[in-house]
Amino acid sequence: MKIWTSATNKTWIVAVILVISIIGTFLLNLNLGVVPISPIEVVKTLLGQGNENNSMVLFYFRLPRIVLAILIGAAMAISGAILQSITHNDLADPSIIGINAGAGFAVVLYMYLFQSAASDSVFLLPLAALTGAMIAAFMIYVISWKNGVTPIRLILVGIGINSAFAALIIMFQLKMEPNDFTRATVWLSGDISGTDWTYVLALLPWVLILIPLAMYQSSVLNTLQLGDNIAKGLGTHVERHRLFLLLIAVTLAGSSVSVGGGIAFVGLVTPHLSKKLIGANHWLFLPITALMGALLLLLSDTIGRNILSPSEIPVGLVVSLIGGSYFIYLLMKS
Repeated sequence: MKIWTSATNKTWIVAVILVISIIGTFLLNLNLGVVPISPIEVVKTLLGQGNENNSMVLFYFRLPRIVLAILIGAAMAISGAILQSITHNDLADPSIIGINAGAGFAVVLYMYLFQSAASDSVFLLPLAALTGAMIAAFMIYVISWKNGVTPIRLILVGIGINSAFAALIIMFQLKMEPNDFTRATVWLSGDISGTDWTYVLALLPWVLILIPLAMYQSSVLNTLQLGDNIAKGLGTHVERHRLFLLLIAVTLAGSSVSVGGGIAFVGLVTPHLSKKLIGANHWLFLPITALMGALLLLLSDTIGRNILSPSEIPVGLVVSLIGGSYFIYLLMKS
């Protein structure tokens, strides 16, 4: 009981720090940009007392993008945490085991086949991405099956599927018109510029339903961490729970990729950081991971949007730079 209380207290401290950091980055993001708005003007505009120009910038451009970054960051972080737990591999991530690549291939294929309609579509591109992610997950699970699915087969097959889809993406990109090629490249890099409230509303139901559902499965994830044999001995239906958790992870990743492009490293880095801070108890670990993912993507978008202003760096590239640097640090340290 004493250990639980200590862990809980530490979790609350970390959670408060992360929430304060998210709020601070949120407010900073409202102020900065090609059109800078002072904090006082931001407050006035949010209260409905600002001028028309500031209202348009905040409510139609910055707020949807900020909210979307928070939702995508939390969803990708939870997806990565689930995948790492069910595969017993700390390098499992939607971008590594083929989920992002499947979504990316579906989008590139759609752009290639329907070039005239692709630029006007707000709903079909996300639908294509989510479908591609689901197909990739289905292929991974079916090919991995051999009297059940073992974590090592799941991760190895996922890496193979990822490589296959990556090759197909390049093949179709090379056949595209220059404008479509550039658009596909930016999307695959992970980009949330040009988003609006439609994208937020498209992702919000998935996040509100699946993240609480994933946290509800924390006891199952804790049991699966002990290994398949021990989990079965404790009465856990391993295959059924693994498939259900995989479906949650894939849907979270696919819905996030569908509105934000091929953002990588969020689901890889944040579980590592969370475990270092509070341990691997999923009841405590998953909420912290979600907050950390939201902060990482929001901070990355703030950097990418302002560091070379008025030009922008896709948020996926900033996240990859931060994530890659972190893993280089880990390698040097160990």
